[in-house]
Amino acid sequence: MKLTFFGAAHAVTGSCHCLEVNGKKILVDCGLQQGRDEHDNNALDFAPSYIDYVLVTHAHIDHSGRLPLLVKEGFSGPIYTTRLTGQLLSIMLRDSAHIQESDAQWQNQKGKRAGREAVEPLYTLADAEAAVQQVTTVEYGQRFELCPGVSVRFNDAGHLLGSSTVEIWMTEGDVSKKIVFSGDLGNVDQPIIRDPQFVDQADYVVTESTYGDRNHEPPESYVESLATLIDDVFSKGGNIIIPSFAVGRTQELLYFLREIKSEGLVRSVPNFTVCVDSPLAAEATRIYAGNLHGYLDEEAIAVLQGGEDLFTFPGLTLTQSTEESKALNMDKTPKIIISASGMCDAGRIRHHLKHNLWRPECAVVFVGYQGEGTLGRRLLEGAKTVKLFGEEIAVRARIVNFKGLSSHADRDHLIAWVSHFSPTPQQVFVVHGDAPVTQLFADTLNQLGIPAHAPLYEEVYDLAANHMLAEGVVLETRPKTFGASSGSPAFVRLQDVAKELELLISRSRGRPNKDLAKLADQLRQVMDKWDA
Repeated sequence: MKLTFFGAAHAVTGSCHCLEVNGKKILVDCGLQQGRDEHDNNALDFAPSYIDYVLVTHAHIDHSGRLPLLVKEGFSGPIYTTRLTGQLLSIMLRDSAHIQESDAQWQNQKGKRAGREAVEPLYTLADAEAAVQQVTTVEYGQRFELCPGVSVRFNDAGHLLGSSTVEIWMTEGDVSKKIVFSGDLGNVDQPIIRDPQFVDQADYVVTESTYGDRNHEPPESYVESLATLIDDVFSKGGNIIIPSFAVGRTQELLYFLREIKSEGLVRSVPNFTVCVDSPLAAEATRIYAGNLHGYLDEEAIAVLQGGEDLFTFPGLTLTQSTEESKALNMDKTPKIIISASGMCDAGRIRHHLKHNLWRPECAVVFVGYQGEGTLGRRLLEGAKTVKLFGEEIAVRARIVNFKGLSSHADRDHLIAWVSHFSPTPQQVFVVHGDAPVTQLFADTLNQLGIPAHAPLYEEVYDLAANHMLAEGVVLETRPKTFGASSGSPAFVRLQDVAKELELLISRSRGRPNKDLAKLADQLRQVMDKWDA
């Protein structure tokens, strides 16, 4: 009865954990590593035939994005998840495959000119579709036997439509244990979905810690604030551009905008137009508008019982084609454009920013976390110009940040969820957070009398005997492969400088914003010049 940590150990993304019970191997999540967490998405740390079953907590790519790779390399077992997660996986894995294929095509176009060998995409659309075919769905609260000696139940995690915590009961010989995986725990009082459900008992708990070092700011009234902003911008003839994550956050915005329209809160242009310019967001919105029985909070249920749709209203347009997207910037009528990606680093949103950032009558509204080094973060930090599609664009539009709109539980809510278990678990494993945060949150739990530690990558733990079998490793110390070799001496030197730069940036937290913004702009100029 063992647990091995194959991902999200001292890292925020790439969730992947493996249980071994009665000779069966059960994978809980199989996510892509993203951003600064990325180590080597091209390689799985186990043979796919090693795995018998997969349980998926929710559809976000950092929890599900390597499922097509798992199937591509030979996994043929069932993938269990909730009904709504299964539907979202269908669109999100296909979208991820499209990105993988497009990235490979772009690399090959550049590589061919440089005489490099062609690269293959991590996986293809066919691989994604094959993975979806292996998905079996269940409802919340339905306990089922996974295999002899193991039963499973999904509960509402309140993070994303269909997201779940996973309870697993295990018996091996004369030893019985229960382990609970938090998945990603949601914030409280979010629109549409319910608050995270507590679980009463567990011997072991694997908990996320994304915000384990801080609490969210008190949320403002988004309906009133957004309505006031719409009135102000539209009265000047401008557009409102909202970079938004396609699944979850976009639907929350539509929920708020429906309320604004139904209550007549925008007086300057009461019949204003809202354009969702993201095929993925459009598909996700159709799923959100489907059969949500057993997934909604009481307020959303009341809206449906009153005969209204949750996410549709007069003036809403869902664009699909590239031509429709381009046409939005040719039409001078003031409008709201919601588009992906949420951090402005890819997708159609960059075209809308190119056409609207330089216009002082417009506004760009951020409604989600902006990672370090992203275009969204640079705009929030006051960049005066940005480079888009090789062109320098002045930033004259109003930049607005709606803080507190987070889909993750904060520190106090994470503590409340873990503290609810009675009796106290034998061990809590803290994962899914930046390395300093996972350790800090583990220390916090220990101070509260809850045994906890932050496992390292590939740590192996004996659940029957409650002790570590093999220590993990720090990913930064593992050798990385770049092509056929580790690279030339000059390339190795470049890697060393990159590590020093990362340390410099980490030490810069808390310095004056103007100094940080200046450094960010200087680094961006170097990167833009190098990539030109």
